[in-house]
Amino acid sequence: MSSNMTSSANYKPPAPAADAATGSHGTTATTTSSTMASPQQQQQQQIQNHAQAPHSPNLPSRIASVMIMGLTGIISRTFLYGFNDIEVKGLDRFKQLLDSREDPERRERGLLTVSNHISVLDDPVVWGVLPLSYAFNPNNLRWTLAAHDICFANPTFSAFFTAGQVLPCHRLKHSPHGGLFQPSLTQAIRLLSSQPFTQPGFSPAPLTSPVTSLSTPSAVDIPDPFTIGTLTYSTTGSDSHPAPSIYTRNRHSWVHVFPEGLVHQHPQVDLRYFKWGVARLILESEPAPDVVPMFIDGTQHVMNEERGFPRFLPRIGKKIRVAFGEVVDYEREFGDLRRRWRREVERVRQQEEEEVKAAAKAAKGKELVTVENSSSKPRLLGDLPEQLKYSEEAQKIRIECARRMREQVLKVRRELGGYDESDPNFGEASTWAPDRKVKAEKYKSRVDGSEINQD
Repeated sequence: MSSNMTSSANYKPPAPAADAATGSHGTTATTTSSTMASPQQQQQQQIQNHAQAPHSPNLPSRIASVMIMGLTGIISRTFLYGFNDIEVKGLDRFKQLLDSREDPERRERGLLTVSNHISVLDDPVVWGVLPLSYAFNPNNLRWTLAAHDICFANPTFSAFFTAGQVLPCHRLKHSPHGGLFQPSLTQAIRLLSSQPFTQPGFSPAPLTSPVTSLSTPSAVDIPDPFTIGTLTYSTTGSDSHPAPSIYTRNRHSWVHVFPEGLVHQHPQVDLRYFKWGVARLILESEPAPDVVPMFIDGTQHVMNEERGFPRFLPRIGKKIRVAFGEVVDYEREFGDLRRRWRREVERVRQQEEEEVKAAAKAAKGKELVTVENSSSKPRLLGDLPEQLKYSEEAQKIRIECARRMREQVLKVRRELGGYDESDPNFGEASTWAPDRKVKAEKYKSRVDGSEINQD
């Protein structure tokens, strides 16, 4: 371990800024003074704070992760090879990729694997295809996202799945904190990326801006571990979860996602449209990650959504197929979209600069105040201003990126063989628009008759 790396036990968060007076609308504000750091000094402090980030979690947390990931790997492999008929393609190539990433200090980029989702057992069971020599090395195993209302429903579940390298994901059907820009997706972006998490196109916005009025935040201000210097983050503003991306050993991690967003058990294992979160991972991670498409078949028979008693038990004796595709040629498949995204980032940056200049001109000769709101926060990786969340161009880029990623998974399905050609309508979000007349949590899809489980 190099001398500039520390464990979380020795980590000291940066000293908090001086207390600010509260404005009449509940917005924090202070008058400027000769002692206030310049924007350049603030940016340098941000980078220093990142450089001081700990190398790894404390020893008990590491032991828990090794045990849970290792035992889960043993159980999954035993189940796949001991009780079912397993076929795996592309595994040797994928193992070579993992082997090249074994040392975190030598990784040059993150790894993003993307697959269809046909069973509640897809993760972690499919990772049983990896030899047991990989099972007890969490440092080189996947991170993923799972439903907050199920996997993080109580402290015991939360501790277990956190040690199992799972991030809590809110589902909009069950939580107002769900959606494309929730903090766990920011964590996933940063896990795939390098430190410090400065965002291309944005330098930290100056914390001192000339304004003539104070604005009230319109949303819950959710803490960011890289601006407040803590080892945790919140998904609701009131809960607390370990922030894995703050640890230097987790730079350029492996993240796996199921962009369909729910279990889809189609008779021909066709794919629903991919949600846009996968586009954020592909386009916003720095540097661009290695992307590996995967295809899974057979686990829908192990845990069919229409299974009877005993419902909690997986079925055995099934044919299970897992295929790993080649690393996607990023420049060919996504390069133009990444350039479009960068141009949109630059457009928004320039727009923000013009707004600051206009505010300065309007407030000329007036006292400067510091306002802590969404426009004055540092722009760190995954921290998007409203324009980059909802602009027409940003949405078009994400839609196209998700569509192309879906095509990569379908390519692996096609190469595996034995399936009808995919229905092109299935790749459109409009095809799967929710049926508002259906109130049940579980029902037959009006599109393809597959069992929908939104519980």
